[in-house]
Amino acid sequence: MNKPDASGMWECPLTRWNSEGIDVAKAQKMAKAAPHCPAELRASDADNAKGAQYFADNKEKIRADLLKHGAVWIRGFDLMKSVSGNREMWEALNLDPCLDPLHSSGLRKFASERDALYEEVNKPSLRGHYIGLHCESTTKRTAAYAAFVCFQKATEGGGRFLVADGAAILAEMDTDVLQTLYDRELRISVSNLDIPPGFPEPVKEGIKILVDKAVAPKFDMDLEMMYEADGKPGRLQAIETAESPINRHPVTGLPVWFNNAHNHARKLRDRRPCGVPEVGMTEVFFADTMDPLPLEVCQEIKRASEKHITSLAMEPGDVLLVDNYRALHGRDVFQGDRFHAVTWFTWDEQEEWRGNERRIIEKNAMNQMINGMMDWLPKDFESNQS
Repeated sequence: MNKPDASGMWECPLTRWNSEGIDVAKAQKMAKAAPHCPAELRASDADNAKGAQYFADNKEKIRADLLKHGAVWIRGFDLMKSVSGNREMWEALNLDPCLDPLHSSGLRKFASERDALYEEVNKPSLRGHYIGLHCESTTKRTAAYAAFVCFQKATEGGGRFLVADGAAILAEMDTDVLQTLYDRELRISVSNLDIPPGFPEPVKEGIKILVDKAVAPKFDMDLEMMYEADGKPGRLQAIETAESPINRHPVTGLPVWFNNAHNHARKLRDRRPCGVPEVGMTEVFFADTMDPLPLEVCQEIKRASEKHITSLAMEPGDVLLVDNYRALHGRDVFQGDRFHAVTWFTWDEQEEWRGNERRIIEKNAMNQMINGMMDWLPKDFESNQS
C-alpha cells in the first residue's frame, strides 16, 4: 500500500539561537564531558527480522541516544535499503519531516519528493569536491534532526560520510582563538557575482539593488549585498547576518561549536579538493570589521574540527541519525557512482519551535527551474517511492 504523499512537509524551522553571555572557558569544560559522538546501533538477525517494528519498539531508547550522543549510526538492517523502508524507519521513530533550509535556492534536489527524501551531493561533477563539516543551517533556519541513508556506496572507492561532535570541537579549540571568534562573531558569504570593476557607480548600485530585490529573497536567508568584501574589485557578495560560533543546544543547553567555517572558509577550500564554481564559493568574515578569517585562525578551526571527525564507511541500508544542533557532517571525495540521501526533520515535541508554516509552493520555483536542468541521479538507481 502506498504511503500518503509527504511533499507538503513543514517549512524548515527558524534557528534557535541561545548564544548570549557564554563563558568560553567554562563552556569548553562542559563540552569536554559530553558523551562520545556517534553512538552505534548494530542489528542482530532478530532485530533485522523485525523490520520497522524494531524502531517502533525501541523508539524512546534511540531518540534518547540521539539527544545524548548527537548522532546514532544504525547498521545491519535490510529495511532501509529501499526508499519506502527508509520512510517506515523514521515514521516509526515519530520523526516529522521538513524542508531543507536551502530548499528555495534551487541547490537541493529531491530523490523522492513524496517521501520527503532529498538527494545528497552525488553529482558526478562534484565527485572530487570535499564537503567540509557543517550543520544544515543558516543564520535564519536550521533543521532539528536528519536521517542520512546509504542506498549505494561509491562504486570505485571513497565517499565516506564524515560526522564530528560540535561539543568535542568546542572543547578542543584553542581558548584564545575561540574567545576571539565568539567576541567578534562571524558572517558568511554564500555567493559571488563578479561585475566589471570599471562600471560606473550608479550602474553597480543598480545591479546591487536588482540582485537584492529579485534574487536574494529566493534563498530565504537574511542577506546583505556588499561589494568587494573579500578584496576582489567589482565582486558583489551575498553575506549572511552576524552569528555566534558557539550556541547552546536548544534541548540540553550544552554549549557546542555551531558554525560552518570548516566548510565555508575560503582559505580552507582553496587548500583541498574543490569543484564548486566561483559563483558558489564562500568566505567567512569577522563580523565587526568584515575582514576574512586569517590563515592561522582557519588552521586552528581545521585542526580542532578534523581531530574529531569519525569517517563512516556506510553500507546500503545504513542510516546515520543526526542531531543537527550537536553534530556536524561532511563527505569525502569519491570515484564512480554513489547514492546517499537525507530527510530533514523539524521539532516534533516542541510545536512552538516548529511553527505553523507548511511548504509554500511559490517558494519552490527556483528549485524546480534549476533542478529541471540536471539529472544528478546515478543511471542505475531507480527510486522505489512509497
